[in-house]
Amino acid sequence: MRTSAKSTLLFIATCALSTGASAHTGHGTHSLMEGLAHPLGADHLLAMLAVGIWSVSALPASKVWQGPTTFLLALVVSAALGASGFSVPFLEHAIALSVVLFGAMLVLAAKPMPKAFGLGLIALAAALHGLAHGAETPETGFAGYAAGFLLTTGVLHLSGVGLGLSIRRLLAERSPLALGGLGTVLGGAGLVLFSQI
Repeated sequence: MRTSAKSTLLFIATCALSTGASAHTGHGTHSLMEGLAHPLGADHLLAMLAVGIWSVSALPASKVWQGPTTFLLALVVSAALGASGFSVPFLEHAIALSVVLFGAMLVLAAKPMPKAFGLGLIALAAALHGLAHGAETPETGFAGYAAGFLLTTGVLHLSGVGLGLSIRRLLAERSPLALGGLGTVLGGAGLVLFSQI
């Protein structure tokens, strides 16, 4: 495995081990800046990168945008629900398990998966993250906070797309093996996050 792939795996493992699992509770959310910072918890960060990587690896080149767009749309709708007080039991556990889900999707990315099914899984995971984001809407209002977390989420998606393109370009025929390793590490990171809740 090339150095870039090893560095990526090390980065994901480090993110999982260095940040607490409850990235969505117990901290202040005052402004656009808090919205920008909010998605940088390990669970959200890893999930966003995975969406971009999966989209490059599993969708046709002309449809790569559909993975990130599906996530962003489901994220903002569910965040609005979360801001209105709607939630589900064991939300933090489900968010950690969404990282495991994305790891499994990367492991299986080289195998055919119906596009609608993959996008549906992305929308489901996004809804979980969105509920948690919405629950922390600051008293100053939803719009600025939402703009912040949507912007950061979009940047993380683009980073994942770039990483996926790099894996495909640099590793060529070995990219399925790299994706399998990446997905395995991501799934393990999700389990670590789950165990910390």
